[in-house]
Amino acid sequence: MAKKLYVGNLSYNTSEDGLRNLFSNFGSVASAKIIFDRETGNSKGFGFVEMSTDEEANAAIAGTNGREFDGRQLRVNEAMDKPRRDRNSDGGGYGSW
Repeated sequence: MAKKLYVGNLSYNTSEDGLRNLFSNFGSVASAKIIFDRETGNSKGFGFVEMSTDEEANAAIAGTNGREFDGRQLRVNEAMDKPRRDRNSDGGGYGSW
């Protein structure tokens, strides 16, 4: 089963292809995605890589966490599920009056 990894402290110049190439040294990369700001289109400096197996993901974490890539020291760990936001909570969104 595939495992998703969080990759932080990315250079703003890092491409998804560059990220994929780095992680392909540790196994089969199912996907590589850099997160971009919706308004500016600039990289937010983090992304996600999905490795095909848990073993490959663990090898990728061990081989890339703390490693310098594109001039930045990467932070790599297992991605956590995004907390679900309730639209009807007191989060200040529409319908919370």
